[in-house]
Amino acid sequence: MIRLPRTIQLDASDKVVFSNAAQPGEWAVPGTFLFWGRAPDDLTRKEAIAFRSGFLGVDSFGHATLVTVQEARPEEREAMVLTLAQQLVTHLGAPSLEAARPAAEEEVALAESLCRAHPLNTLIALHRKHDAGDIREQFRTLKPRDETAFSGSHLQGHDRAFQFFEETEDSLPEDHVDLFALRGKV
Repeated sequence: MIRLPRTIQLDASDKVVFSNAAQPGEWAVPGTFLFWGRAPDDLTRKEAIAFRSGFLGVDSFGHATLVTVQEARPEEREAMVLTLAQQLVTHLGAPSLEAARPAAEEEVALAESLCRAHPLNTLIALHRKHDAGDIREQFRTLKPRDETAFSGSHLQGHDRAFQFFEETEDSLPEDHVDLFALRGKV
């Protein structure tokens, strides 16, 4: 079975840091080609963040910080190539699908090779940097806390710096401050 990267969002930060965030669950490629020939100083702040750490979602042409290794059928891989080729025509001015297809195939093959050796559901992060006129990519896998040196049963679940909980309007505390009553008491 083919293994390819799919975008995943563990929180809402991608929607804040990227000008166009990829949707969770879409097939992705590294997307470094978007930055070829662009000087680092010419990138906007959000483009610079996408350069440093963004995978490119094929359907949305948006960015995601993380991807997860997932199985794909041959027809899904083929659809991914065709969608990326169409995006190259639409967003980057490739003259035709036929002209864009080899570049799309190469990028999908790179994404496939990235996932080949990893177990399913492995989280992968990307870091890019400029180095003497070249772009260097580093990929790293992220492991659950119970597999790292920073966790342990003695921490009883308090091994994370932050925990996030979704609150509904009913569960929010009522905040009411009477500023006039506080006048002169501070």
